[in-house]
Amino acid sequence: MSALPELTRFNDNVLSKYQIYNSIFITLPFDTIDNTGVLLPLFHKICEKGFEQGKNPTEIVEEFFSKYQDSSEGKNKTDLLFQFIQYIERQVVLFDAIEDAAFPIVNNMDGIGTLRNSKEIAILNDKKEELKKHLEDFKVRVVLTAHPTQFYPGSVLGIITDLDQAIQNDDLLLIKKLLAQLGKTPFYKKTKPTPYDEAISLIWYLENVFYHSVPKIYNYIQHNVYDGHPIDNEIIDLGFWPGGDRDGNPFVTTQITLDVAERLRQSILRNYYRDVRRLKRRFTFDGVHEILSKIEKRLYKHVIRSYSKVNFSQKILLEELYAARDIITENHNSLFIEELNDFINKVRIFGFHFATLDIRQDSRVHHKAFTQIVEDLLASGDATFPKNYHQLSEDDQIKVLAEIKGTIDPAILSDEMSVKTIESIYALKTIQQRNGERGANRYIISNNQTTLNVMQTFAMLNLCGFENELPVDVIPLFETVDDLENASDVMRTLYTNNTYRYHLSKRKNKQTIMLGFSDGTKDGGYLMANWGIFKAKEALTKISREFDIEVIFFDGRGGPPARGGGKTHQFYASLGPTIEDKEIQLTIQGQTISSNFGTLNSSQYNLEQLISSGIKNEVFTKDQLNDAHRTIIDDLAKTSYKTYVDFKNHPQFLPYLEQMSTLKYYAKTNIGSRPSKRSNSDTLDFSALRAIPFVGSWSQLKQNVPGFYGVGTALKKYEDANRFDEIVEFYNASDFLKTLLENSMMSLTKSFFGLTAYMADDEVFGEFWTLIYEEYKTTKRLLLKLAGHTVLMENHPVGKASIEIRESIVLPLLTIQQYALKKIQELQKSEGNEAEIEIFEKMVMRSLFGNINASRNSA
Repeated sequence: MSALPELTRFNDNVLSKYQIYNSIFITLPFDTIDNTGVLLPLFHKICEKGFEQGKNPTEIVEEFFSKYQDSSEGKNKTDLLFQFIQYIERQVVLFDAIEDAAFPIVNNMDGIGTLRNSKEIAILNDKKEELKKHLEDFKVRVVLTAHPTQFYPGSVLGIITDLDQAIQNDDLLLIKKLLAQLGKTPFYKKTKPTPYDEAISLIWYLENVFYHSVPKIYNYIQHNVYDGHPIDNEIIDLGFWPGGDRDGNPFVTTQITLDVAERLRQSILRNYYRDVRRLKRRFTFDGVHEILSKIEKRLYKHVIRSYSKVNFSQKILLEELYAARDIITENHNSLFIEELNDFINKVRIFGFHFATLDIRQDSRVHHKAFTQIVEDLLASGDATFPKNYHQLSEDDQIKVLAEIKGTIDPAILSDEMSVKTIESIYALKTIQQRNGERGANRYIISNNQTTLNVMQTFAMLNLCGFENELPVDVIPLFETVDDLENASDVMRTLYTNNTYRYHLSKRKNKQTIMLGFSDGTKDGGYLMANWGIFKAKEALTKISREFDIEVIFFDGRGGPPARGGGKTHQFYASLGPTIEDKEIQLTIQGQTISSNFGTLNSSQYNLEQLISSGIKNEVFTKDQLNDAHRTIIDDLAKTSYKTYVDFKNHPQFLPYLEQMSTLKYYAKTNIGSRPSKRSNSDTLDFSALRAIPFVGSWSQLKQNVPGFYGVGTALKKYEDANRFDEIVEFYNASDFLKTLLENSMMSLTKSFFGLTAYMADDEVFGEFWTLIYEEYKTTKRLLLKLAGHTVLMENHPVGKASIEIRESIVLPLLTIQQYALKKIQELQKSEGNEAEIEIFEKMVMRSLFGNINASRNSA
């Protein structure tokens, strides 16, 4: 099977099966309008032909009703459009499940980028010892976030999993029943999820996927690279944000943080309990059976009840298991020992925490809260801070903050945010006592701009009664273009502070720094954000090496390329020796979780790709930019940045997003628990706007501006100067540039300007729409010229085919959405249309979900 070309395998196992199962699906009578399934393909055809003929969405919808519906007025019309939305949402699910089922057939599970492949290359090149040495301290940390870039309730995720299995088994009867179940299962939530609800959704992946795929990879490395000998390194760490990420989310309370941590603890113990029960069936020997029975009882006790005093830990459990292993080795010929070793590895990897709960808050919130804390302490007569603290220079404040120690009582604080901030640190402390230090040992400061931002957090942590050394990593997150440029200066000041440097020495001389793509792209455009991060990483690597500190980069990679996504493993493999790469840490969210890590096969494959990208960069190749390349990309980034900033400052920029896109409807959906903007203001403020609704709104318009705008103009500068051959040489020589621009090509592939071409004639926004379209055409033309291709993504035929099918599935959905937006605009011109407007607004919101879900292969 794998000898066939990848595209053939995709067409045979994904495309053909989708056509077969979709034909079954659209004949199922699960709605009130019996012939929806018959009418949808007809509507789809009219959409395709209509856009080919240059018609607008309103004309296409009207043509369909005049052609196929006698009663095309009022409620019947809107009812049918809602039924279409309902069907299309489920077609996306069906396609997801088929793609998941075909994953191990389409992708070569032992091919390039897998561990087997890396091991064989190492042996062939006589580099097995180098590989072993590299894996002794190399780690991949995958951090699950609840950022709402996908909309599947847990019930639907369960159906996708069952469908995946039924499709793999070709069980037609079960597939038909599951499709019928899918038709009757609601997709939208009547209320917003709480952060705890989001945590429960993501814990599903921990229990059902990562609990199995991570140890499988670890065991493979142990047996095939280390020849069965124990490894001191877990290699894969899991992180978790729902319940700990406070940034802009007023609904994350201290209690929710504690509840999520407890749920993580109980979830891992429940998995251990099941495994121990299975092990008891194997280890029926004297001495071993008794140990396992004791463990089983203890685990059961801690799974069914949450004890206030915890007298059970990873260390205690491992000691018991090691004792059992010794008995098996000495008295029972090591019978079934592999199964026990597998369980021991799980306990070593997942501990009593399952995934590390990160705490995150915005530096601006911290600054305000901290200022009030100082004032409250001074007012209470506490001598922790000097009375003139607020009058001190920033340097002197930093010196004071370095020496702060104490145990603050939140009850003395007058400000609600100060109380919440201090309570969240006390919660972190409680979690460490219950789940172990790895339960919560990272505090991330988003929008970090200065050294003071870091030291205020450091001081607040030290005010919460930690004895001896502080068992927490303080992680600044640099996001905007300016903050990225200043990052190395901030870290130099920190590294030269003796107290902070001592703290790092107690944290294994490691400093984690997070670099955010989302707001970087929103702020500076695609090229500048990525080049800004690359340069920041180089500068931070240099300064950290100067102080003998190992810097670890944590990337807010998000989902779509416009949020830093794209081919993740290619991105990491393309980083050269000037960037520290002992660990790969990245956030994954929404559709990235379900598409890259949603099944055992995809999870194993993509985790291996990440590990192998680190191996490739460290052991095999070093892709280093030369001076000429640096000059070119710097120039490209600056040109692109200027173009993007001019575009962002265009007087129509915010009005266009507000009036012509789905931006304001993101806030009304019940996708995620966080508000869609950071402020409560009614007016649209760009700086307060979150990256997800910003990027998502361009995606719904099928314009994908954040993924390409400015790239075309930057390339055209070289074409106009007859220097395009320099870019071609650079592109062919550098994996970094190639990966960057291929991700931009993905954004272009998912753009469809025919959908909104009618806007070109709009009196207010026509000129602005044309500006975007011209940049799209320029970028597309020059990227094709650069790559020597005739079509976008020519060298990634399977990814291209997957996108094309998904785009085709949602074309009627997008048409309905644009039709509804236009209707709202018309109805708003006169009074008394509130009831009708409400119906069409609901239509816009419902059509958001299917399009969001269809974008799962953005990363």
